[in-house]
Amino acid sequence: MPVHGRQTAVGCASGGVLLQIVLLAVVCSTALAAQSRSAAAFELFGLKLWELSSDEDADIVDPLRYTVTIDAPDADEDLAEKLENASALKADEEHPVSGSLGLLAKARSDREQLVAAFYADALYEGVVTITIQGKPLDDLPPDAEFSGPQPIPVVINIAAGPKFTLGDIRLEGDAAGLASADFGLIAGGDASSGAVLKAEAAIVRALKQEGRPLAKVTGREIVAEHAGSTLDVTLTVAAGPVAGYGDTTVEGTEKVDRDFTEHMTGLKRGRQYSPDEIDDARDRLLGLEVFNSVTVKEADALDSEGNIPIGVEVSERKPRHLDLGGSLSSTDGLDLKGNWEHRNLFDPAEKLRIDGKISGIGSNDLSQLNYSAGVMFEKPGVVGPASKFFAGANTVLEHPDAYDRFSVKGNTGLSYDLDRQQTVSAEVALDYSKITDSFGKHTFLIASIPLRYVYDNRDNRLNPTTGFRALAYAEPSYDILNGAAFVKLRGEGSAYQSLDTASKFVLAERVAIGSIIGAGLQDVPADRRFYSGGGGSVRGYAYQGIGPKDADGEPIGGLSFFETSFEMRIAITDTIGVVPSVDAGTVSTNQFPDFSGMKVGAGVGLRYITPFGPLRIDAAVPLNPDPDDPHFGIYAGIGQAF
Repeated sequence: MPVHGRQTAVGCASGGVLLQIVLLAVVCSTALAAQSRSAAAFELFGLKLWELSSDEDADIVDPLRYTVTIDAPDADEDLAEKLENASALKADEEHPVSGSLGLLAKARSDREQLVAAFYADALYEGVVTITIQGKPLDDLPPDAEFSGPQPIPVVINIAAGPKFTLGDIRLEGDAAGLASADFGLIAGGDASSGAVLKAEAAIVRALKQEGRPLAKVTGREIVAEHAGSTLDVTLTVAAGPVAGYGDTTVEGTEKVDRDFTEHMTGLKRGRQYSPDEIDDARDRLLGLEVFNSVTVKEADALDSEGNIPIGVEVSERKPRHLDLGGSLSSTDGLDLKGNWEHRNLFDPAEKLRIDGKISGIGSNDLSQLNYSAGVMFEKPGVVGPASKFFAGANTVLEHPDAYDRFSVKGNTGLSYDLDRQQTVSAEVALDYSKITDSFGKHTFLIASIPLRYVYDNRDNRLNPTTGFRALAYAEPSYDILNGAAFVKLRGEGSAYQSLDTASKFVLAERVAIGSIIGAGLQDVPADRRFYSGGGGSVRGYAYQGIGPKDADGEPIGGLSFFETSFEMRIAITDTIGVVPSVDAGTVSTNQFPDFSGMKVGAGVGLRYITPFGPLRIDAAVPLNPDPDDPHFGIYAGIGQAF
C-alpha cells in the first residue's frame, strides 16, 4: 500500500496424538540418538519435532554467521514483539547466510518487512536504520565483503514515531454513493494498512454483491499528514456492469469427471453473478475431498453475450487414503481406530469408506474389549450440487459399564446444504441388537428415521476462534419385535469468542440437552439412552459415570440429560496452548433433566497445534464426586474437546 507524505518522506531511512505413543517415540528417539550421532532429526506423523542446526545448514555455500541487536527505545512491549517477529534476520539468527551477499540481501529485505510492520500498526513516520559491522546499510557497496571474526554484528535501530489515525476519507467513481463508515473508514479511526486494505476489499465485495463481477479499485491515493499524524485516503472504484454467468471451464482434472466437476459448481449459465455463489462453488468442490486445491476465478472481461466466464482450476488428490488415530484416557483406556477410503470410486467422486475401531484397551479385560466395523458409500450431486446420497452398514460388539451389546445396523439417506452454514439430512435406519443390561437380556429390531439440522459459522472447524455451531436432532423410532415407540430429541450448541485481536485468548462454551419421549426406561434399548461423563462429556468422571445406577453401582442411563462446558483457550506460543476448563452434567430417568443431581469437573489441558488439528492432553478432577467416582481423569486425543 504506497503511502505519500506532503511534508516529509514516509518509510525507511538508512537504516499427544496419544500420550503414550508420544512418550514412547521420544524415549526411543533419544536412545537412538545416544547410540548414533548421525540421528540429527526426529519426525512424528510428518512433523519435524527437532533437528540439529548443523544438519539443516550443511548445504549452505560459504556460510557466514551473524548476530542481531534490535534497538527500539520508543517502542512499547507489544510493538517491540511485533517488530522482532517481523525481522527475518532475528528469526534466522541461529542459521548462517550464504556469504556477504546473502547477508546484504537479507538485511535489505528485513528493512522492507519492518517498514511494512510499521504500516500494519499505523506508524507512518517509523524509521529503520540497519548497520553491519558499524556501517549503515545504504553506505555499503553491492559487493561489500564482511571479514573478521564471526558472528558479524548487525544492529537494527528503530524509531517508531507517533501512531496515525484516519483523516479525510473520500470514495470516488462508482463508490461515491457509499458511506465510508460502513466499511470501517472513519475519521479518527484505525489507519493501519490492514484496515485500509480490508475496507477496499469490502467496498469491492459490496459492489460485486450487486451482480457486478468486474468491480475493482482503479485508483488509490494515501497521504500521510505528519503535522497532525493523520492518514488521508482517497479510493476510486469502478463497478462495471451487472452480468450473469457465462461458460464454466474446468482445468486440472485427471481421474475425476470434468463435466461432473462443472456440474458441482452450481453456476448456471445466465443466472446473475454472485460472489457468495463463487465461494460456495469452491467450498463445494473442496468438500468432495478429491481435490487438493480449487480456484474459482472470474474472467477479466465479459463474453459477447454480456456474461462473465468462470474458470475453475483444480489439483487432484490421491484417490485412496488410509487414516489411523486414537485417544487415551486414564478412566476409559486406549482407543485405536483406522479407516480406508476411496474418494473417487466410480469416477464422479463417489466415496467408499471402510473403518474399524478397538476401544477399552487397558481398562477392560481382553475378553471385554469393544469392537466396531463399518462400510459407508456416498454419492454427491444426486438431486443438485448441494445434495449427497449416503448408505452404510456397521456392526458393533461393546462392553461399557452400562451394558453389553451386539448390533448390526444399516442406513440410507440424503443430506442437503441449504447454504454455506446450514445442512439438513434425513435417513431411514434398521438396527438389530442383543443387549444385556441391569434389566436383563433383550433383543431389539429398531426402525427409525433420524432427522438432523446443523448450523455452523465457525471460522475454523479444527480450531475455531469465533463463530457458533448448533445441532438439532430428532429420531422417531419403533421397536418391531417389542412394539415400543419413542422419539429421541437432542439439541447442542457451541460458541467461540476471541477476546483479543490476535486470538490468543478464546472463550469456548458448549451446552447440550436431550430427552426421550413416548416410552419408559426399560423399553428404550440401553445404547439409545442418555449417559454423561468422560473425555468428550464431563471430564474428571468415568465414561458413562454420571447419572442413575443400579444396586451394583453400574450406570443404567436415562431418558434425559443436560451438559455444559466452558474453556479458556490461551495461546502461549504459535503452537503451544493452555486450556483451563469446567464441565457439568446430569442424567435423569425422567423425560426432563433433573438439575439437582448436577456433577461438576474442573481441569487444565495442553494443546499442540498441528496442520491437522490440535493434539490434546487434558487432566481434570471431579468437584462433587460420589464415593465410586475416580479421583482424577487424564485424556489425550486429536482435536479440541468441542
